[in-house]
Amino acid sequence: MDRFGSEDERRRRQGDRIVATIDSLVDQLAKMRGAAMKAGQVLSTVEFPGLEEDQARHLQERLASLRDDVPPVSWKQMRKVLEEEWGDKPENVVEHIDPEPAAAASIGQVYRGRRLDGGEVAIKVQYPTIGDAVESDMRNLRLLSPLFRQLLPGLDVRDILDELAERIIEECDYELESASHRRVGRFWRDHPFVLVPDVDTELSRRRVLVTDWVDGKSFREVGAEPEEVRDRYAAIVYRFFYGTVLNLELALGDPHPGNYLLCPDGHVAFFDFGMVRRLPADYLREEAKVIRAIRERDETTLLSQLRELGYLPGDVDDDGGWDGALLLDYMREISWWLYSEEPLRLSPEDLWRSTERLREQGLDEHFEQLRRMTLPPHALLLRRMEGLLFQTASTLRAAAPWGALLRELVEGDDPVGELGREHAEWLATRI
Repeated sequence: MDRFGSEDERRRRQGDRIVATIDSLVDQLAKMRGAAMKAGQVLSTVEFPGLEEDQARHLQERLASLRDDVPPVSWKQMRKVLEEEWGDKPENVVEHIDPEPAAAASIGQVYRGRRLDGGEVAIKVQYPTIGDAVESDMRNLRLLSPLFRQLLPGLDVRDILDELAERIIEECDYELESASHRRVGRFWRDHPFVLVPDVDTELSRRRVLVTDWVDGKSFREVGAEPEEVRDRYAAIVYRFFYGTVLNLELALGDPHPGNYLLCPDGHVAFFDFGMVRRLPADYLREEAKVIRAIRERDETTLLSQLRELGYLPGDVDDDGGWDGALLLDYMREISWWLYSEEPLRLSPEDLWRSTERLREQGLDEHFEQLRRMTLPPHALLLRRMEGLLFQTASTLRAAAPWGALLRELVEGDDPVGELGREHAEWLATRI
């Protein structure tokens, strides 16, 4: 022990400083609305190396509060948006609309309605003036750059905030979301276990998105189902999001559990395609090389591929002082579950297991170097997707041969299980 205390004490103080920075950031974001909720959602899946379990849990809860503490907007205000967008009173456009929202999203509320032809629909209505507020909030968010730099000094904060702003501003245009929704829906049409409800293009507008209504069990309800139901559901969720990246080169940045339902016939229905990122051609295949290098303990390929993809700052031809063995050990520990060949049942405790394993290995001494890593802006939504899917599977206590499943979905290996065979047979009909 030196005059600054033991290693554990120094690490704890560093963690406390990170927690204080996040608390300050959340306090600032809480003064904003749509942008704050979206920024909080994205940040809630970022891993901050070196934190104690209680510190990490505190940060997750604080960031999640930006998403969960959403006060409802009155029907009177939302009805006005509908009237402005439809150019007529809602009762003249649809047969019925329930004034009580069925769900609240970060930038709008969803209502259950019935078209004049009797079809049941979900009507997503944007909060009044949210588009203007988001643009203003994102300008203000850039003023918080120093706080972001304290958290992850390796990040190019300006580029990340620009990427986040662009994605959130696009999300405020429901006509863009409608186009993305229809594109995803066309690909997955007639799938044996994936359902994307149709968009009603006649009723949808820039601030109103209307789709077929789908009945089903919520994520919370699925969590109370038997293991075999939860396992199948989690595998389908993984297959949908990674399948969309692989086949359409679209990263869907909002795989929040509120955006999918388990239907009575066993299909899982997916919604909300507002936060979308078009990825470079074959990007997932390039990231597959990283996964393979980690699995095969190939330090040389790992370093070169991470540098090529933009995760290691510096010149591509310069080693930058990066320790390949350290990065390999670190990445194996934070992705330990991806290499299971036999079915592995996850648990909520596994959300913090990586940090514990790193300390057991003594790797926390090198966290400062790891914090130098950056995040390519175009990969922001893909990393968010990855983090939320792991949270979903862990919260559900779902089991799967995760290594084999990800090799199928990311590396193109043989189909896994009955779901894999069903998907392969369906995919063959699309070619």
